[in-house]
Amino acid sequence: MSKAIYIATTEPNSGKSLISIGLMHMLLGKAAKVGYFRPIINDHAAGEKDNHINTILSYFNLPIEYKDSFAFTRSEVVEKNNQNKEDEVLDTIIKKYKSLEEKFDFVLVEGTDFTGEGAIIEWDINVLTAKNLGIPTILVSSGVGKTLKELLGNLNLAYDSFKENGVNVLMAVANKVQPENIDVVATSLQEELPDSILTGVIPLNPVLGNPSIKEIVEQLEGKVLFGEKYINNQVGNFGVGAMQLRNYLTHLKEDGLVITPGDRADIILGALQANLSVNYPTVSGIVLTGGLMPEDSIIKLIEGLSDVVPIISVNQGTFAITNKIGSIKPKIYAENEQKITTSIQNFSKYIPVNQLEERLITAEATGITPRMFQYNLLKKAQQGKKHIVLPEGTDERVLRATKELIDANVVNITLLGNKEQITEKVTNLDLDLDLSKINIEDPTLSIHFEDYVETLYELRKHKNLNHTMARDLMEDVSYFGTMMVYKGHADGMVSGAVHTTQHTIRPALQFVKTRPDAPIVSSVFFMCLPDRVTIFGDCAINPNPTAEELAEIAISSATTSAAFGIEPRIAMLSYSSGSSGMGEDVDRVRKATEIVKAKRPDLKVEGPIQYDAAVDMKVGKSKLPDSEVAGQATVFIFPDLNTGNNTYKAVQRETGALAIGPMLQGLNKPVNDLSRGCTVDDIFNTVIITAIQSNGI
Repeated sequence: MSKAIYIATTEPNSGKSLISIGLMHMLLGKAAKVGYFRPIINDHAAGEKDNHINTILSYFNLPIEYKDSFAFTRSEVVEKNNQNKEDEVLDTIIKKYKSLEEKFDFVLVEGTDFTGEGAIIEWDINVLTAKNLGIPTILVSSGVGKTLKELLGNLNLAYDSFKENGVNVLMAVANKVQPENIDVVATSLQEELPDSILTGVIPLNPVLGNPSIKEIVEQLEGKVLFGEKYINNQVGNFGVGAMQLRNYLTHLKEDGLVITPGDRADIILGALQANLSVNYPTVSGIVLTGGLMPEDSIIKLIEGLSDVVPIISVNQGTFAITNKIGSIKPKIYAENEQKITTSIQNFSKYIPVNQLEERLITAEATGITPRMFQYNLLKKAQQGKKHIVLPEGTDERVLRATKELIDANVVNITLLGNKEQITEKVTNLDLDLDLSKINIEDPTLSIHFEDYVETLYELRKHKNLNHTMARDLMEDVSYFGTMMVYKGHADGMVSGAVHTTQHTIRPALQFVKTRPDAPIVSSVFFMCLPDRVTIFGDCAINPNPTAEELAEIAISSATTSAAFGIEPRIAMLSYSSGSSGMGEDVDRVRKATEIVKAKRPDLKVEGPIQYDAAVDMKVGKSKLPDSEVAGQATVFIFPDLNTGNNTYKAVQRETGALAIGPMLQGLNKPVNDLSRGCTVDDIFNTVIITAIQSNGI
């Protein structure tokens, strides 16, 4: 039973970093704890760290000490081999790997880079390492500069070499392939390799193939003059500004890097103005060559313009600098989230992820981590792309969350509000949100407005609602958005970033109403603690629930817990544990527990129980030694809203836990409320769970 995967490449610059990042993202959604290990890393200056290890550990927040994430530097291996100590190298690699294997459910092992001195011995080291660690391998080869025959030959040779040494080759990946050749390479790989080998073909991506401004600054030892906070801008292409401005402007391309002598004020100012103009492409940065600085008057003018374009100064001449920029081998580093996001998206799109998951994860890990939980949420939501309406269409947080949701391609979005105002807000925020991918609906201008008014009138006329009142209400975005859900024009609604909870859910209570099997509407928060995810309910809706209502909240919350992959073990919280407590409040919790047991004898439920007894095994066993829930509760039902709301906020603030929700339970169709203090992540996650709810969960 394998607990790891080994990524091996056949050459330098194969792009295996993309595979590592994509795999790590996938694995963290399937295993509770995932480790990362590199047997051999490149040499680096004293005090510095290996860039790729630093990227993986920091971006994915892995609990691994840097020194534990690798065994040797390249020069150390060369020295050991020169001393005939090859066995010592292998023994140390195995020892350090096994140490990680004991601590983690799964370990991602990344092979060497084939760069610098000692590259000739790296092939054998990779084969021997994978063999002696006893873990399957993914082979990666680059298509850059190769014919189809050469690319297939590389992967075939690698497969044969690993197979002959008893290594199980799980998958072969052809990376950096020209987009027009993807199909022919994919077909050829499947024909050349055994049917048991998974294959993937990833196209060359300019975002990953070009350096960022930060990399250029480091490689050229440049000095940042302006726009330092945009130093992670991605270069799309580069060109020299040597001709007159009127001619040079016609050569600008999207995300272009402008290279020009430092005394060419016309090119500098022209490029900055072009970046601000809607008639010209954006500029990723400007490199001033020759060590020349613009005159003071020009510097003053630059300072008054937008600083979104980083400007750097270098000492060498234009020709030499241009050649050096062209030879930079770009890397992926932790601060460049665009490259990391692109890597994850490319991996998910071009690798058969579901098949790979089935082969990699051979045993279920205990528990569920926050990252795994969020990964699983995305997977569930992607199974059926739903349509979610966001009534607060001009709120900055809503717009930023919308961009992330559209980029993730996980839901369809309708924003409510004035289209011109929303468009202007997106432009002012420089969001790069493609408005053609979303629907913007102004309630009063909608083709559905009159139908919605009539529907609301018919639904509420028994409550003395007339047509005029119905029309006034339908102009309200909460009523309009809820009616979209009611009529099936949207699958769910998320609101509350600006509006109160009452304003958000009142329309849903009036005409969406509760399911037949849910006597009341309640709410839960998914509390993503550092090492687990639990359910808190009800922390948002019911102020003082009766025993019967508490029981229904518990049953609904258990159903939600199971639907989201968390085994429900229900703690009915009170100030007393077991049968010793007396008083009206504890008796109400005791009665609610009895009702749950009678209605759902299949559920594990304990109550009344104190919070410490519910979460701490030692305390739980001392107070309730025979309980199936004490010390290991996953669903916490609070006796009233005052206790629940304050507790979830206290836990969130004091532990740094991510609280996803509230998610409303019991409605016929999903409508969810946000806190007015919500973040972009809160909105993103709530939309995701709303989409999952609309799938019938």
